[in-house]
Amino acid sequence: MKLKVILEPSPEGGYTIIVPSLPGCITEGETEEEALANVQESVELYLEPVEDDSDFAPNEKTLEVSI
Repeated sequence: MKLKVILEPSPEGGYTIIVPSLPGCITEGETEEEALANVQESVELYLEPVEDDSDFAPNEKTLEVSI
């Protein structure tokens, strides 16, 4: 699988990588190489199925918010 990533230098040092096609999949590293290695692991964890997913069946009451 190939995914586009955005590699940006962080203001405080190191690098941040964002995976635009996977919302919330963001990682960092001290060097470009470390950040790229970390994003590999982050993508694998992001896409890994969660055992409890089959138990979650949202309903209206779960999502209801009072304002």
